[in-house]
Amino acid sequence: MGAGKVRRALSACAVVGSLVAFGGAAPAGAAPTSTIPSNAVPLRVIAFGDLHGNLLPPQGLHGEVVRSDGVSVPAGGAAYLAAYVRQLREQADNSVLYAVGDTWGSSPLESGLFHDEPTIALLDELDLTAATLGNHELDRGYAELERLRDGGCHPKEGCLYTEPFEGANFPILGANLTTTDGTPAALPYSIDYVDGLPVGVIGVVPSNTPDIIRPDAIAGLQFEDEIAAVNRTADILGALGVRSIVVLYKGDIGAIDGDDPCPSGDDGAAAIATSVSPDVDLIVTSDGDRHFNCTYTDPAGRPRTVVQGASHGRILSVADLVIDRQSREVLRDRTVVFTQVVTHDIDPDPTTLEFVDRAVEKSAEVANRSIARIGADVTRSESPSGESALGNLVADAQLAATRHLGAQIALMNPGGLRGDLLAGDGTVSYRETYAVQPFGSMLQVLDLTGAQLDVLLEQQFQDSPVGSEVERILAPSHNLTYTLDRLAPRGERIRSITIDGEAVDPERVYKVVMNNFLAGGGDGFTVCTEAHGLVGAGKDLDALNNYLATRSRVEPPAVDRIRLH
Repeated sequence: MGAGKVRRALSACAVVGSLVAFGGAAPAGAAPTSTIPSNAVPLRVIAFGDLHGNLLPPQGLHGEVVRSDGVSVPAGGAAYLAAYVRQLREQADNSVLYAVGDTWGSSPLESGLFHDEPTIALLDELDLTAATLGNHELDRGYAELERLRDGGCHPKEGCLYTEPFEGANFPILGANLTTTDGTPAALPYSIDYVDGLPVGVIGVVPSNTPDIIRPDAIAGLQFEDEIAAVNRTADILGALGVRSIVVLYKGDIGAIDGDDPCPSGDDGAAAIATSVSPDVDLIVTSDGDRHFNCTYTDPAGRPRTVVQGASHGRILSVADLVIDRQSREVLRDRTVVFTQVVTHDIDPDPTTLEFVDRAVEKSAEVANRSIARIGADVTRSESPSGESALGNLVADAQLAATRHLGAQIALMNPGGLRGDLLAGDGTVSYRETYAVQPFGSMLQVLDLTGAQLDVLLEQQFQDSPVGSEVERILAPSHNLTYTLDRLAPRGERIRSITIDGEAVDPERVYKVVMNNFLAGGGDGFTVCTEAHGLVGAGKDLDALNNYLATRSRVEPPAVDRIRLH
């Protein structure tokens, strides 16, 4: 893929050059090779984040980018991503390609059905230089991450995509991920040689991962503070003679003030940018839809660039660095940064297109199976109460699936809903329901007292790691209602809880169905871990499909289950 002379060795802010390139990869800000000093080496850093196994162009908002004139254009898709990567690499004497976390996990059917083996194969085809872990790479547990890294067939389902599955041909990084005894659970860094000069890359996992994925998926792992891990690893690289360092940060970006696109405050990307070792020259971040090119002042008083593209393969981050041969350091005043939109007005990469077509063909029989008729869009759009039609629909489906086990109500976490059900041609396919619930979570019926149910609903309001409040409204089944007063003190915001129109008794035991992520205390709902009588109740996706199949036509349920005071 035109990596140039790169050899791999495993082991107060302002917008800068705010270039967003649409169309062919030839941005005005890219410095031509002729301007590089004779005693220096150019290096192009290309990166993407939050790909989530999207081989096909994503649908809906995750498949669009809004231009400066307000017009939305289609963007993303592996074949177009590969075409732009190829162009960007061909323009450069030397280049590296990084993936900045959540590269797989919560993936569409074409990848997820095969345990994300197609995405790993795609990254190998792209000649990925290194990838840092996000939380979603751990969704199915550390053992599965090891399998995807090292190769081998799935322990239960065998080799569904290719046999043998050879695993990742790139280093997977996580400098702050260790086992509970402190043993590294991922490579902290890798080193690549650019025309003989070493360039180090450090990757860090979100330190709040224990709060956002199933506890059993990360049993035996611990997550260190990102800044401490970066600083320690930068010291190691320095001791090895590495003077040019890039950090890949997958995590919360932090606050945005007004119209300034650059993160600010004491957490997230701003904290990383201003606090990590001044030996770090470039920081590439990833956190969803926002994209920016910003510069901050590092602890030594020098400017340092932070760049982020957009999720689902829609916008690439690109940084053109110049490295001094004698000092081996990046000449930061010569850094040029831009973001490249992965539009559809160029020819897709033919090799990657064949690759994607194969994954689509192999998944087609399952993906195209009709589940139900649908009359209107059912989406994750939140009402003022925090409910969504899709969340309520899924909660109703989970309750219906577990009535025979005595379940009385259902609660669904919004983070477990990854796509919308759109009316389209009037048919809901398996591909579409899979996109809604791709995690393969299991349903569990818990015994909670009325008092514990009240605590559970109060836990929808929590402190973030930096002290600000986070609101996570759970979708209730149709027969669970209550009043919410956001202005009341924490712990006193939930009132008048009823089940089937009857007031909840604090002493009575109720059977509540939820997925195993919530049941394990995920998203900070710790009271669930105090429940008794836990009973397994099948897969969440099966519950949704079976429920939809019983409807003559799917319509969005009302979002009136939570009353606002």
